[in-house]
Amino acid sequence: MRTDVVVVGGGQAGLAMSRVLSTAGLDHVVLDRGEVAQSWRSERWDTLRLLTPNWMTRLPGWRYDGDDPDGYMNCAEVIAMLQRYREHICAPLLTHAPVQRVTLRADGAFDVGTDSGSWQASAVVVASGACSDPHLPACAIDLPPSIVQMTATEYRNPQQLPDGPVLVVGASASGVQIADEVRGSGREVTIAIGEHVRVPRTYRGRDIHWWMDAIGLLDERHDGVDDIERARRVASLQLIGSPQRRDLDLQALLCAGVRPVGKLMRVSSTIMQFSGGVGHLVANADLKMHRLLERIDDHVDQHDLGDVVGPPARPGRTHLGHVPTDVSVSAIRSVVWATGYRPRLPWLDRRAFDRRGRIDHDGGVGSMPGVFVLGLPFLRRRKSNFIDGVGPDAHELVGHVVAHVRGGTHRDAALSGVERPAEQRRADTLDCLHEWP
Repeated sequence: MRTDVVVVGGGQAGLAMSRVLSTAGLDHVVLDRGEVAQSWRSERWDTLRLLTPNWMTRLPGWRYDGDDPDGYMNCAEVIAMLQRYREHICAPLLTHAPVQRVTLRADGAFDVGTDSGSWQASAVVVASGACSDPHLPACAIDLPPSIVQMTATEYRNPQQLPDGPVLVVGASASGVQIADEVRGSGREVTIAIGEHVRVPRTYRGRDIHWWMDAIGLLDERHDGVDDIERARRVASLQLIGSPQRRDLDLQALLCAGVRPVGKLMRVSSTIMQFSGGVGHLVANADLKMHRLLERIDDHVDQHDLGDVVGPPARPGRTHLGHVPTDVSVSAIRSVVWATGYRPRLPWLDRRAFDRRGRIDHDGGVGSMPGVFVLGLPFLRRRKSNFIDGVGPDAHELVGHVVAHVRGGTHRDAALSGVERPAEQRRADTLDCLHEWP
C-alpha cells in the first residue's frame, strides 16, 4: 500500500500529527501496536492522573470543554478523551498493527512493515513517545531473587507488592507518587533521590502550570537554550494531580515517614550502597524552585496583578535529617524502579540514529531525510511532551513534512495563528486574571 506519510503511534502526538497532515492535504496512515492511547491503557498505575490541569488539554482543533477545567484527568478520562479526539478528526488509524521495520529504499522512499501488511511512504513520523522502555541502572541485576522488582510501567497498586519494606528508586513525578501511595498502604518506604525538580502544586492561588504558561516558560524553544541536551534530560516535576490540589514533594514524603537515601550506586550480597551528597541535590532543587517563584513574582509586579492573585507564600526548605549511605539487603522486600525511560525504536532504520543510539534530529527534523519525530521532551519547546505541547510542535513540523513529500523548502513563517506571540500571551494572561471570579 502506498501513502505520503506513515505516522507511528496512536497517542496524543500521533493523533495531533494526523490532524495537521489532513489539514495540509497529505495522505497518511497512523499505525499503533494496540488501541488508541495504548500506553495509557496498559502502562499506568491505577490512581495516576495528569500532572497538567484539564484546561491545558489542547490539541489541534480540540480543547477541553468540560465542567472541571482546574481538575486533573485520570487514566480512563484521558483514554476516553483521546478516543473522542480520534473520532472528531477522523484519523486514519490502524490499530493492532505493531511496526516491525522502517527501512529507507534506494529511491528515497520508506518501506514500513507491520503485522497487518506493508506500506510505502515518502516520510515517516515517529510519534510513539519517550516512555517505551523503562531505564534501569546496571546494579538492578545484582539484587537477589528474594527481592521483588518492578518498573513504574508494571506497578498498578500497593497490593501487588509483598508485605514488608519497599525501596522506590527515583524522586521525580512517578517516584514521589508511588512512594506516597505505598506509604499510605502502611508499608515502610525508602526513596532513593537523584536530581529532581521541586515546585508547589499551586502558588498565589493558581496552578503552577498556569504560571509557567503565563510567563512563557513552557513555550521556551529548543534553539534558545544554552544546553539543549541537558534540558531534555531534566527530570519531571515533583507533582501530583489530585482533587485536593495538594503538594507532593520530598518534604511531604518525609513528613509522612518516608526515609530518604541517595542515588543507588552498588549492590552486594548483603548491602545496598547509596551516594552521599543528597543534601546538595535537595538544596539545589529548593534554590531553583525559589528562582522560579521569584520570576513569577516579578511577572506579577510588572503587570500589577497583586490585587487579583494571592500573596507570595512560599514553601519552606526541605529538612532531610539523617540520610544513611547503606541499607541492608535483608531490610528491603521489594523495589519499584521509577528511574526514567528511553525511547525504544528497534524497528527504525539504524541510519536514523546518532553514535549514542539516539534518534538524530534537530527540533524533530531527522538527520535522515524523510524521518520526523514528535512527542519527545523539549523537542521544539519546553512543553513538547505535554498534551498541550504536541499540537504546536506538529503545526511547525508539518511544513517540513510537506516540503519533503512535495519537494521545495520550508519556512517556519507559516506559524501565524498557531503559536501566540509573547506579547499576545501576556495580554491573554492579563485578561484572564482580571476576569477571574
